[in-house]
Amino acid sequence: MTSTEACLLVDADACPVKDECMRVALRYGVPVLFVSNAGFRLPPHPLIRRLVVSEGFDAADDAIAERADAAKVVVTADILLADRCLKAGAAVLGPNGTPFTPDSIGSAIATRAIMNDLRGSGDQVGGGQPPFSKADRSRFLSALDEALTRLV
Repeated sequence: MTSTEACLLVDADACPVKDECMRVALRYGVPVLFVSNAGFRLPPHPLIRRLVVSEGFDAADDAIAERADAAKVVVTADILLADRCLKAGAAVLGPNGTPFTPDSIGSAIATRAIMNDLRGSGDQVGGGQPPFSKADRSRFLSALDEALTRLV
């Protein structure tokens, strides 16, 4: 995979849409690289690859960010990784189908910082993320289809 080749990069640890990433990427003939700290099963296919990195802090994020550019679509729920990939020119989607954009990333980072501060001060921060739903999966499929259409 060259640095200018269209590709789907997936932050695979705890990613709920691995199957959807493979299905859509293969439909477009786009290579997909799953990056994780631990191995997991993937079907054998020349366009599907896996990169298992060390368990070092941010090792998977660093591997993805190093590969991100304008020819890549990145799938991640990690806001700081999304920011790094956007700065490199990649299109970035959350697993629920919400795109990270240069216009939205600043408020996402600010919200993350506020929530971290509240948790750090001992305040009760309610709820967390809602459960992953069928609507999230559907929204993701549509957003990924759209992103890959623009890319290829």
